[in-house]
Amino acid sequence: MFIEGAKILSIGGAEQSHVNIANQGQVFYEYLARIANHLAVLHPRHEPLRFLHLGAGALTLARWAQVKYPGSEQVAVDIERELMDFVLENLPLPAGTRLRPIVADARTVLEDQLSDQQFDAIILDIFTGDDAPEHLTTPDYYALLASRLTPKGTLFVNVGDDPPLRFTDRQVDAAREHFAFVALSAPPEMFSRKFPGNLVLTATNALIEPELVAACQTAGPHPSEVRAGLDLDGFGKP
Repeated sequence: MFIEGAKILSIGGAEQSHVNIANQGQVFYEYLARIANHLAVLHPRHEPLRFLHLGAGALTLARWAQVKYPGSEQVAVDIERELMDFVLENLPLPAGTRLRPIVADARTVLEDQLSDQQFDAIILDIFTGDDAPEHLTTPDYYALLASRLTPKGTLFVNVGDDPPLRFTDRQVDAAREHFAFVALSAPPEMFSRKFPGNLVLTATNALIEPELVAACQTAGPHPSEVRAGLDLDGFGKP
C-alpha cells in the first residue's frame, strides 16, 4: 500500500519510483530497500560516504543516503536530461544534500567525467533483462565499475529478469571475473527460476566475511535470501 501524500514517478505508464517527501529516509520498493539495508550492514558507521547513482530515477536512494549518511558527496547519472530536471524541480531533495547531477551514458561517464574518481558505493539501476543496453552488461564494464570503487567500496546492481534467469547468470559471471566477492539477494522464490522479478547483485573488491553475508539476509526486507560463494555456484547450475 502506498503512503498517503507520497509521490510516484511513472514513465510510459510504468511505476518507476516512490518518494515520501515527508520521510525521505523511507524506501518503499522492495529491491531498493534491500540495497539500502545491505549497504547499512556493510557500511555501519553513519559517516559521509561517496555515492554514485547510475540511473537516477526519482533519486530515492540519494534521498535515503542523505538521511542515513548526512553530508555524503553524491553523483547521479541519467541519460535523460528531462527526467533529471523534472525530478529535481518537483521532488526537492533533503536539506543539505550534496548531489552533482550528470546527463550522460552510464558507461562513458566512468571513462570521461568520472575517470579519476572513486566511490564508496555505486548503485546501478538500469537493467531490465535482455532489453538492457549491452555495453552495460559485459565483463569489461564490470572491470570499469570495479576500478571506480574504493578498496572497501560496494557495487549494487538491480537485475530485473524473467524465467529462467539466464540474463542474471550472465551478470553474475561477468561480475565474478573482476570482483573478489559477488552475491545475489532476493525473495527466496526468485531462486527457483520460475518467477519474474528483481534480484540485487552485490560485489566488492575485498572479500566479505560470512557473518556479514548472514547479517545482510537478516536485514531483509523479508522474506529474504542471500547467496554467495558455493551457494551462488549452485544457483548457476539448475
